Amino acid sequence: MDILAALKQEEAKLAKQLTGVRGAIVALGGARTVATSRPGNRAKKTGAKRIVSPALRARLSKLAKERWAKIKAGKQKVKKAA
Repeated sequence: MDILAALKQEEAKLAKQLTGVRGAIVALGGARTVATSRPGNRAKKTGAKRIVSPALRARLSKLAKERWAKIKAGKQKVKKAA
């Protein structure tokens, strides 16, 4: 039984050290990595929005219009065949 008690003491000591290490990581600004390493505990977003350049926005718009044009062209072929 002494072995079991010694193991429990070691576990408590390691848990205390782990808490200290996690606290140090949070203090150094790495809270996001600590919070996301545990399942079910996700870090909250900072609220910063992603900025898309006007050139990229125009390119994405053009590609979306091309995709929709292709879809609409396929529907018109089906209507003519029916």
